[in-house]
Amino acid sequence: MLNKINLKNILFLDIETVPEVALFANLSPEMQELYALKTQYQRKDEFTAEEFYHRAGIWAEFGKIICISVGYFIKRDGKDQLRVTSFFDDDEAILLTDFKTLLDTHFNQNNHLLCAHNGKEFDFPYIARRMIINQIELPNKLNLFGKKPWEVPHLDTMDLWKFGDYKHYTSLKLLTAILGIPSPKQDIDGSEVARVYYEEKNLPRIVEYCERDTVTVAQLLLRFLNKPLIEELNIVKV
Repeated sequence: MLNKINLKNILFLDIETVPEVALFANLSPEMQELYALKTQYQRKDEFTAEEFYHRAGIWAEFGKIICISVGYFIKRDGKDQLRVTSFFDDDEAILLTDFKTLLDTHFNQNNHLLCAHNGKEFDFPYIARRMIINQIELPNKLNLFGKKPWEVPHLDTMDLWKFGDYKHYTSLKLLTAILGIPSPKQDIDGSEVARVYYEEKNLPRIVEYCERDTVTVAQLLLRFLNKPLIEELNIVKV
């Protein structure tokens, strides 16, 4: 039961991704052809593969992670405090290795859970795939080989909102609006991340955006548990 989960055992997270290289022309001819094949269904006849390349970051085969933000609850002075930190780097292997170290050293117990919005469809598999591509051994929390569904240590706030309706997609922005949670979309949104990264070269701006989404995922779970939202003064960046 959800209400029996200890909040202190949950690592909330969000990732930001971009195309692995800035331009379609930077891909090898083989990768250009493979991208065209991969995106054929989504593009139909409306866009060429090059015109559709701005969306390459959503596929782990053609994108890369530039930031993973995490949040976790601790008790401080009798009050719940949400601590938020981020792993970010232009070198994806560095941030993935640092994130793996966190999972292996601080969130490696059986009762520890990872939580993200649409995490089961996007964040968790994306991180795992990029680790394999970067030849990084999967941490236990992302290694699902041979695990039964009830053994998978993942929570997904979008999955929880579906209540068994597998056709239903609800964005984080919509849920914050209807549940009275401060919106995380105060600056940029996901469609602008690649531009901010490659054209503005402003990774810190993306990190702030990622951290706000992570806080929102934690707030969303609190609402699902019918608990008070965490106050701004109890959200601490470390």
